[in-house]
Amino acid sequence: MHLPPEIPTVLLVEDSNEDADTVATAFTLSGVHGRLHRVSSGDACIALLKEAGAMPMLVIMDLNTPGMDGRQALSFMKSDPLLKAIPVVVFSTSSSSKDRNFCYVAGANAYHVKPVRYPDYLQAVESLLQYWLVQVSLPEPRRAA
Repeated sequence: MHLPPEIPTVLLVEDSNEDADTVATAFTLSGVHGRLHRVSSGDACIALLKEAGAMPMLVIMDLNTPGMDGRQALSFMKSDPLLKAIPVVVFSTSSSSKDRNFCYVAGANAYHVKPVRYPDYLQAVESLLQYWLVQVSLPEPRRAA
């Protein structure tokens, strides 16, 4: 599937349907203009980014996905000249300092631990989206070669 170049897109890498639904709800509640596109693994993330006609404005990455996990996908993205400028926000259940440190060294732009309570989860995602898509100035999405 290609990402439409004319619509700002957030790519969600999340294997949990429940978590993906919560992020989608928060995306709607945030009022941010754009589109949320979900894949369920690091493999699917990289495949989509390699074939996409346009790059997403932001990637929200879960660490524990099947196949290529979020750590591997993050490392791949940040080592690829075309993909490394895309902001990657890790959104994981892991509060491990080992995971957090790995992600920052690999090039993550932020690391958030998923809140357990649903209202807190919604608020965290809304704040994340407002920050990354409204408050900061991001580079223009690049086109795939």
